[in-house]
Amino acid sequence: MSQTTEVTQAATPMDRLDAMTDLLCMPNDHAGVRRQGERLETEDGRVIRLENGVPLFAEAACSADAMAQQEHYSKVATDYLAHLDYPQTEEYNRFFDRVTLQEVMPGDLGTVAELCCGRGEAFLLIGKDIARGVGVDISLPMIRQAQQEHGASPIAFIQGDATMLPLKSNSFDSVFMLAGIHHVNNRLGLFNEIRRILKPGGRFYYREPVSDFWLWRLLRAVVYRLSPALDHETERPLLRRETEPVLRAAGMEPTVWKTYGFLGFCLLMNSDVLVFNRFLRHLPGIRAITRGFVWLDRMMLSIPGLRGAGTQVVGVARKPDV
Repeated sequence: MSQTTEVTQAATPMDRLDAMTDLLCMPNDHAGVRRQGERLETEDGRVIRLENGVPLFAEAACSADAMAQQEHYSKVATDYLAHLDYPQTEEYNRFFDRVTLQEVMPGDLGTVAELCCGRGEAFLLIGKDIARGVGVDISLPMIRQAQQEHGASPIAFIQGDATMLPLKSNSFDSVFMLAGIHHVNNRLGLFNEIRRILKPGGRFYYREPVSDFWLWRLLRAVVYRLSPALDHETERPLLRRETEPVLRAAGMEPTVWKTYGFLGFCLLMNSDVLVFNRFLRHLPGIRAITRGFVWLDRMMLSIPGLRGAGTQVVGVARKPDV
């Protein structure tokens, strides 16, 4: 099949896959692949199965942590997706989207990879500014949702492990992870892979839970062990003192680290964790209340001594030009 198939508004998942095959490779040795009917093949005959247009690269290579996350999300994906549609979650996420976009380089983002993509949150945010995109996730239920969300976009979704990416080296202008890094224990392996697939000068954008402030470390130490929506063995919020040195060790240059969200975030953005929070969606005026808490959180984080104490970090790192 041609690797330059034009992606139209009526494209099927298979059409979109054909248009992105030149960006894909085997996760272990980076050998190129091409589509042969209902599968992908390498020149030496190795096969990757397709399921509804999704290449199952995790069958070729997958870490123990990724397999654990795959099992976890097969249990919680339905509830997780439902909570994203709560009005208080939508309002707070609009704020996070705005501050994330403030850090994105203006203009065409080029060819984009979204890792641990879920339903393609980054593509929902930046889709109009990309040339082509590939979303990678270990969870098939999340990928199926992403296909529904992005049915008319030049984006293909594949199953794979973020520490063994089935993506070609030096092929992407931008890489996004929104709430994905904290699911990966092997951070050096992850950042090495991001550097590998980025073109020289390419940028890595991320938005993640962060626990630099002592109160969030304390609360999360308890909540991560009690909530069935979380897996404390494979989920670990970021710390700046750990994250930026590992980025540098992988050959990336950290350029942005800004934190957002405080008490309002804890009360309004954890409906998958805090049971009482789910009832807030029925509260009259909850959207306006949420916007008020967003403002209050920003005021709290402007107080000397609390700067940098947010619950979420928006960060950027750059692959050097040479």
